[in-house]
Amino acid sequence: MYLKGKVVKFMEVNVKNVNNIISKVYKDSIAQELGIEVGDLLISINDQPIHDIIEYKFLLSDEYLEVEIKKKNNEIYVYEIEKDYDDDLGIEFTNPIIDKAKSCRNKCVFCFIDQLPKGMRETLYFKDDDSRLSFLQGNFVTLTNMSEEDINNIIKYRISPINISVHTTNPELRQTMIKNKFAGRLYEIMKRLADAQIQMNCQIVLCPGYNDKEELERTVSDLTKLYPYVNSAAAVPVGITKHREHLPHLEIYNEKTAGETIELVHKLQEKYLKELGTRFIFLSDEFYMIANKKLLEYDEYEGFIQFENGVGMISKLEREIKDYLDTIPQEKMNITKKVSIATGHSAYEFIKDMANCIMQKCKGVEITVYKIINNFFGDTITVSGLITATDIIDQLKDKDLGQALYIPRSMLKADEEIFLDNITLEELKNIMNIEIVPCLNEGKDFVDKILK
Repeated sequence: MYLKGKVVKFMEVNVKNVNNIISKVYKDSIAQELGIEVGDLLISINDQPIHDIIEYKFLLSDEYLEVEIKKKNNEIYVYEIEKDYDDDLGIEFTNPIIDKAKSCRNKCVFCFIDQLPKGMRETLYFKDDDSRLSFLQGNFVTLTNMSEEDINNIIKYRISPINISVHTTNPELRQTMIKNKFAGRLYEIMKRLADAQIQMNCQIVLCPGYNDKEELERTVSDLTKLYPYVNSAAAVPVGITKHREHLPHLEIYNEKTAGETIELVHKLQEKYLKELGTRFIFLSDEFYMIANKKLLEYDEYEGFIQFENGVGMISKLEREIKDYLDTIPQEKMNITKKVSIATGHSAYEFIKDMANCIMQKCKGVEITVYKIINNFFGDTITVSGLITATDIIDQLKDKDLGQALYIPRSMLKADEEIFLDNITLEELKNIMNIEIVPCLNEGKDFVDKILK
């Protein structure tokens, strides 16, 4: 039951931070039914001022709400609402976290943002280290830039899961790698969160000569002691661009060192599978590509719990493509078309194999796969998600691309069709004079778009 409030008074509200302005009201939502509109300002819920999105979501869980809204004409409405505990109001804000995002004060030896050239999207240069963004958007945080109040709020408001950039549990080594005097407190904080039953997902950026080998074993061992609240960890290889002037020297993984890391991690996986019933530590696909080693089997990724860290993406996509090809109707198998695919160095051989699978099934389809060398960042960067429009133009402009060029959706901004170098998808289409189709990392989407 929803009870529409009335104007209780006319007043000016001292709201310096107007980040809680409503930017969207969902159709058929509680907010729409009550007459809440885009441009209105959320002031409080149950007399509690709203400072950030975590407070908002926490207060929203009550079954009885008094929601104070400042209308665009400065009138104040108090809406009395009775609802189920899991019902949402159906609104979004101009700033997703309401408050200003907390920036990172670390100087990590491997920081990718420090290695960015000029001329990219402005937002890419902002280093966030905000637990609220971890909860809302899956961003990884180091826990080094948090006050005692921040930690208490995570526990109080049940902010879970938290994605944590661990890198190492060795306090001295972590201070060296992150260059923050508070970095060594990581495990202490994580233990407090585990005691409060806060779920944590962990990432380790492996840097040869720093946190690999014995240090990696130590880190994984420490993290397993917090299982099941730390339910897994992913290790990814450090990314080195050509823009590292005045930054610490770092080695990149090669076939030998990547292979050694795979052997070590496989031993750890066997150990923890026996002890915990889970492999716990997983390597990103990039390690296997660098080492020219076979990836884990589909079922060995345990439901792809570290998928967002690039763990098991190839195995999952291969299974989805092959399974879906077995189900496509005859009319799709009979189409005739010539197309092309652009991908990064890491995934090139795999994408070629998948293209061959499609062509074997659909004899009239001709697919050419192009490997894009990352000149923008440097050829040490091999993943598809960091390919720019500039490199696509430079390397494919004069090629016969057929009817369409297919690219991974990961090359574009999550909520906008724009590349890292600030060129839009539409601009690229006009420059290349060809239809360019982004594909999700899903088998059905990939096959359907190619056979459309």
